[in-house]
Amino acid sequence: MINNNRTDTQLVINIAKQTLTAYQQQTELAQYKVSTAKNGIGSQQDSGCTPLGNHIIAKKIGKDEPMNAVFVGRVSTGEVYSAELGALHPERDWILSRILWLSGLEEGVNKGSNSQGGCDTYQRYIYIHGTPDTEPMGAPYSHGCVRMRNEDIIELFEKVEEGIAVTIVAS
Repeated sequence: MINNNRTDTQLVINIAKQTLTAYQQQTELAQYKVSTAKNGIGSQQDSGCTPLGNHIIAKKIGKDEPMNAVFVGRVSTGEVYSAELGALHPERDWILSRILWLSGLEEGVNKGSNSQGGCDTYQRYIYIHGTPDTEPMGAPYSHGCVRMRNEDIIELFEKVEEGIAVTIVAS
């Protein structure tokens, strides 16, 4: 069980390995397969990329929702994802079960803006979230977020608090 002390709990997302690892006092507690951005690494607004660097969990959303609850604009729609619902709305980028909304900590890297424009992880709505079980893990397919299996995001959600460190590394 992860102790909810913000100073000794950290998540590390490794894009090359497509993993999210939870550490407490530098001891590995759990590792999950994830799916990061199909467009690769980057922090610019509208890039569809996953940003690198130091972040925190700014907001936890979905605490009492059922597994496979559907979110649009960070609000539960009341729908529960199924293959039939997926077939009815093939254009949706499904955000399911829980959301951990990230905020960058590095000005000009993943916070605020830089010479190319906006690069703010929070303003880009970059999350760690659940996705349909039919979506592959361990390979980059998202639109910038970090996708997880629904069981995994629910387990992780229960173990972390807002404010804990999340580091996204290339390798």
